[in-house]
Amino acid sequence: MKRLIEISNGKRFATDWKQRRLVKVLHLKSFLLLVLVAFIAQDCAEVPLTNRHGLRLVPESELLTLSFQQYDQVLKKSQLSSDQGKTHMVRTVGERVARSAEAFLRESGHEDAVESYHWEFNLIEDDKTVNAWCMPGGKVAVYTGILPYTQGETGLAVVLGHEIAHALAEHGNERMSQALLANMGGMALSVALSQKPSETKDLYMAVFGAGVTVGALLPYSRLHESEADRIGLMLMARAGYDPRESIPFWERMSKASKAKVPEFLSTHPAPESRIENIKNYLPEALPYYQKRR
Repeated sequence: MKRLIEISNGKRFATDWKQRRLVKVLHLKSFLLLVLVAFIAQDCAEVPLTNRHGLRLVPESELLTLSFQQYDQVLKKSQLSSDQGKTHMVRTVGERVARSAEAFLRESGHEDAVESYHWEFNLIEDDKTVNAWCMPGGKVAVYTGILPYTQGETGLAVVLGHEIAHALAEHGNERMSQALLANMGGMALSVALSQKPSETKDLYMAVFGAGVTVGALLPYSRLHESEADRIGLMLMARAGYDPRESIPFWERMSKASKAKVPEFLSTHPAPESRIENIKNYLPEALPYYQKRR
């Protein structure tokens, strides 16, 4: 009898092991198929202005659903600013840059992407947090701690133009795709959310520069930063803000980093070459600003 039980347990273990292995194989095949489809789709998915193709494995519908959910959760956990003047400034500048972004997308042959954006701008009362971010779908948060560095509407347009540029270039999808590969064994977003919901949501927030809410921040690559700087200058210039003001803003941020690295610089590294690169982008952006004057 004991021998029969051992054999039975052994068969059951073997069966369970085979089932687990089959599930893993199916997940792997599904993921490889997803990767193949994503690489094929890259011929149509390119970054506006630079025309660079990037890795985008996450379906837009899933990304937007999670974006809207997480944004609502951040607002529920945060204290919105009661300063009507500052809140009005954030929303006014944000809406101007957003309209500029939509016009830019249409003129650059990405008019279909405009429907994906449901713009919302909120100012969060937190003087200790020097940060701002934009999630897919145009959900934007600005923390009051960054306002002393923006020093008015034009400086704020630098920040919002840069953050919205990240969204337009779909840097978030690239970063989330890379993060799923590196941290979740290549799971699809929907699978990761069902199996590891908490870890996946924390990873998502860190990827989009909103990780201050979960105690984690992931920096953008120099490539993404350079693209966001260039596109952001175009957006703010087209919105009627002087793109030359981006230089003193980054100089102020650079000085601030000598005492303590703000959250904004943790996610947006600012090498010394950044200002020089921005100077090289200005001749491209200035004509748009001059047309608005």
